[in-house]
Amino acid sequence: MAGGRPSPRRSTDQAWLITGPLALLAVVCSIALALVAARPPGNLAIAAVLLAAMVAAGTQVLQIVIRRQALAVIVTEIPLVLAFYYLPPFTVVVIAALAALIGQLRRRLSAPKMWFNVAKAAAAASLAGLVLVALPQIEGVGPGTWLVLFAAVSTNTLVALAAVCGVIGLMQGWQAGLEVIRTAPPPLLTSVINMVVGLVVLIAIKSTWWSALLIAVLALAVMTIYRSYSQFLRQHRTLGDMYELTRAMTESGQEGSLPDVLLGRIRALMQAEYATLWLPGQGRHPEVLLTARLDDRGLLDVARTPAVVRERTLQSRKILAIGRALGGDAHTDLRHELDAKQVKDVIVVPLRSGQAVIGTLEVVNRLSDVGHFTPVDIPVLETVAAHAAVALENSRLVDRLRHDAYHDALTKLPNRRRIIAALGEAVKIRAPGEVVAVLLFDVDGLRQVNESLGHAAGDKVLVEVAERLRASAPSSALVGRAGGDEFLVTLRLENAEAAVELAGQLREQIRDEMVFDALTLDVDTAVGVAVHPDHGSDAATLLQRVDLAATAAKAVPGNVQLFNPALESRSLRRLGLAGDLCRALDDGELEVYFQPKVTLRDRRLMGVECLARWEHPTHGVVAPEDFVAVAEHTGQLGRLTEVVLREGLRRSRDWAHGEQPLAVAVNLAARTLTDPHFPDRVRELLDEYGVPPQRLTFEIREAGVLDGTDRPIPALRRLRDLGVRLSVDDFGTGSSSLAYLRRLPVHEVKVDRSFVQGMATDPGDLAIVNAVVTLSQQFGLAVVAEGVESELTLELLQDIGCEIGQGFLFSRPLPYERLEAWFGAQVEPEATAGVEAPRLRVVQDRSVTLL
Repeated sequence: MAGGRPSPRRSTDQAWLITGPLALLAVVCSIALALVAARPPGNLAIAAVLLAAMVAAGTQVLQIVIRRQALAVIVTEIPLVLAFYYLPPFTVVVIAALAALIGQLRRRLSAPKMWFNVAKAAAAASLAGLVLVALPQIEGVGPGTWLVLFAAVSTNTLVALAAVCGVIGLMQGWQAGLEVIRTAPPPLLTSVINMVVGLVVLIAIKSTWWSALLIAVLALAVMTIYRSYSQFLRQHRTLGDMYELTRAMTESGQEGSLPDVLLGRIRALMQAEYATLWLPGQGRHPEVLLTARLDDRGLLDVARTPAVVRERTLQSRKILAIGRALGGDAHTDLRHELDAKQVKDVIVVPLRSGQAVIGTLEVVNRLSDVGHFTPVDIPVLETVAAHAAVALENSRLVDRLRHDAYHDALTKLPNRRRIIAALGEAVKIRAPGEVVAVLLFDVDGLRQVNESLGHAAGDKVLVEVAERLRASAPSSALVGRAGGDEFLVTLRLENAEAAVELAGQLREQIRDEMVFDALTLDVDTAVGVAVHPDHGSDAATLLQRVDLAATAAKAVPGNVQLFNPALESRSLRRLGLAGDLCRALDDGELEVYFQPKVTLRDRRLMGVECLARWEHPTHGVVAPEDFVAVAEHTGQLGRLTEVVLREGLRRSRDWAHGEQPLAVAVNLAARTLTDPHFPDRVRELLDEYGVPPQRLTFEIREAGVLDGTDRPIPALRRLRDLGVRLSVDDFGTGSSSLAYLRRLPVHEVKVDRSFVQGMATDPGDLAIVNAVVTLSQQFGLAVVAEGVESELTLELLQDIGCEIGQGFLFSRPLPYERLEAWFGAQVEPEATAGVEAPRLRVVQDRSVTLL
């Protein structure tokens, strides 16, 4: 995850490439000084005092950290001014080298760094001594002396700075060397001030040695003030950095880049080599382990410290701090592992969310060999960790809200909003020679499952369908839940035919039985298919049209329907019919047609089926399936059913008064059976028209009465108890069995016209009709064959023992007036003289072709 190329880092052992030339330069220059300058060592007492002063001055260090190295700014220029004035140059070189050696030993630097600093001090002092020798001889403490001493000490400072720049550039890269030069002005200014102070001290001492006492007091005061001021500056800088860090975390949390901002700034704030964030896996959030490392523009997915350090902090819920200035004696077992990882000090702080610990934040290795984390750093990191924990929790909360906004809570699939967004992007970047396919799966019978078994069972069905669809869909597909009982699949395919083929395959793969506890459910789906660019250029249009295709798929074989423009015009037409249907029911514009039902053996008229017809003043004849669907969706189905039922009972009463008692059959929608008041209303209408209940038959489609639940059973039993006959319409089109049908309170089975019309040409259809007739008769059920349209079909039905038929062979549906005329033309004279049912003539009705 690290971004960009890191700066080259070399071992400190390569510092000898700079140390060696510096040492050689110091030796050569020192020899030259010994030959041309005053004979050393000069006044040994003064040399000893100045050595002590240089060592003391080296303890007051202002460190400027340059990446992994520390640039130390010390006040050695003050004693160096005095040394060049009172001592021979060679002696100055010696005490400068000794002071540097003593200081490096006290700070316990590594050998390469220690010898580099000693060589640097010796080389700088020796070159400064040559400058001093080359300039006019020092006399008194006037301006001439100031310039000479200033030139010598400035040479010392510049040579030391050049050496530091060279070694850092060698080890860290030329960019680091340039960074040293950019940060050089403040130290150089400090050196100039130190030289001025040194000259002032020289003038004071030259005036009287007693001034040394005042200078010592002043030095102590300045040292105290410097320490207090440096601490104040450090605290001020820390507060400023924490403020900037908090603001950056707040801003980045909204953009999702919190770890990048957090770790980089913490590493800089704590002046650490590494800063690591660890968040254990939680829910859908995976484990996060990210590290910001010096010189790397980006984050690493590894950590410097071993995992046991973080695990221990997580378990103990306490801060873990190990280092030279931090102690950590209680973690001696970890010290060996840290040493193996080259970790000199580490602070690990738990991230808290309330009482829970959600992760850890750690910093490793204070920059420079002389730098170490101190107890003062712990509360700083702890404060940062508190802000970071809040920011991380807020970031996760925002992420969770975003996820919930685009995913379904039940199935965990992308929701409609997410699919619309993805579909919108997909249609923008469609490649030539491919289509963007949208498949809508509508789960059948979910409402019945919810009403019969409860919504918990319905939820299980949805989850199972979601799992099957996700497992069966191609890996390139986006599977989501559109809402309710609808699922969407979108992907790129070659053409619309491939989309239809895939829809059929997926439907077969998810329609297997679903077992819940001791219950087994057969769950089927209807699938609509739409593709871009054929069926729409935007997501909203595609979803609208695939919804229309899914609705149409419920009425086609195979339950898969590709969108076509006729579906949309039909849907728009239905939408416009809603208000007109209400007006038509109020004004009595709907007309009831009647289709005869006859016995096949002797062609006796047994009754009629009542069928609603509507001729719209603008649209013309409206198909029954259209206005029945409109009535269902607009809550007018009950009124429509009552209109047909009233007309049928009225005509049955009139026929009975004319000594032609005929039974009437009325179609019922499955939704009507859920109305608990419907059986009572039927009884009231039977009493109103004086029609015996046995002359009324209700026909319910197989899908409505055999929906796999017991929901319609109470209404069916109440109707049966009234004496009304019940018939299962369109039998054979569903997945019901006659064994299950036997348990229902029905009297009749109507074989679907698709099987009857295929009897003469398809042996399979003939076998199906034969089996239905035989088993139904064994169960005591009457059998009606729909769609009898030829004499051959009539003969086949007679041969297998079917009792009643209905179809165009006898008559199309007719209005009442034409039905009366048809009666007169078709009924044999001798049949009307007696009381038996009217017998039809053998000839067909020629007038029906005009309908």
